[in-house]
Amino acid sequence: MAAQLKKIEPSRSALVLIDLQRGITGRPSAPRSAAEVIRAAAKLASAFRERGGLVVLVHVTFSPDGADAPPRDVDEPMAQQKLPAGWDQFVDEMTPQPGDVVITKRQWGAFYGTDLDLQLRRRGRDTIVIGGISTNFGVESTARDAWERGYRLVFVEDAMAAMAAEDHAFAVKRIFPRLGHVRSSIEVLAALDGAP
Repeated sequence: MAAQLKKIEPSRSALVLIDLQRGITGRPSAPRSAAEVIRAAAKLASAFRERGGLVVLVHVTFSPDGADAPPRDVDEPMAQQKLPAGWDQFVDEMTPQPGDVVITKRQWGAFYGTDLDLQLRRRGRDTIVIGGISTNFGVESTARDAWERGYRLVFVEDAMAAMAAEDHAFAVKRIFPRLGHVRSSIEVLAALDGAP
């Protein structure tokens, strides 16, 4: 059993939420629905804002011709489809608020080709609390990059989901404990309120 999470200092922390946008949250997810992930994420975002923590909302989009999308010369490509209008817009519960940082990415991870690292460092944030969809794509890719850059990581297990339960479980059980701390939103909220 994991030890109790030490205090999360809001002024040094950022809640980074990955791809909670219409075109991604509209797809099936596991082990929980996108609606459950969004509810947990919205509660965390509200708590971070109230306590002076930074909220970073990340979404993925591409140019109309798709020329800035990653190359697809792989054994198992993602299904190609025409993306509907508004697919890259945040869901209503994730509408950016004053003081939030919005990051637009063009691949799984939120660091490469963006100013995420700059935005965090200029604001003195060394702890990233992370959630979103999909656990083993956007969340994991961003977390690996964050770990390599020296950030402290806290994974909010009930504020993320994948396309399949086994994909989520593998990342949560085998990858994330080697990068940081895996906790529930309740534990994160307690740590924000000063739990030792």
